[in-house]
Amino acid sequence: MRLEKLMTYHADLKAPQPVGEGPFGNRMIVEVTGGWFEGPKLKGTFLSCGGDWLLAHPDGYGRLDVRGTLQTEDGAHIYMQYNGVLQLTDGVMAVLGGGDAPTQYGDQNFFTAPRFETGDERYQWINQIQCVSEGRVVPGPGVEYHVYQCVND
Repeated sequence: MRLEKLMTYHADLKAPQPVGEGPFGNRMIVEVTGGWFEGPKLKGTFLSCGGDWLLAHPDGYGRLDVRGTLQTEDGAHIYMQYNGVLQLTDGVMAVLGGGDAPTQYGDQNFFTAPRFETGDERYQWINQIQCVSEGRVVPGPGVEYHVYQCVND
């Protein structure tokens, strides 16, 4: 197996909406307000109808539960869903709190496994791929990911 770059994407975020401490940890909802994505076979915008139902755990990690909609330049809509982990380091918390220094890929454990769905004939191939991604947190606040498709050698 090898990893092949599918895209880079950026999502702009609203401040977290606190749900509070529940039976599984501290739940907060982070709304996506827009963004962009670009790769060898994909380019377009990240629509504002998505978010992360983040669960912050006392072990210093956030468990991601993200859903969003991508709109390609040629008008196709692609649903994206992923779970993952985000290490809530001091750097991550500083950016999420309004700081202006982005984290870098590899500064923290920030990994996801996106999957995609579409009914658009032009992008049917995306329904059958498996991906992994690495992320970072950027001022705004926002997140950026490098997304890779798993392919056979």
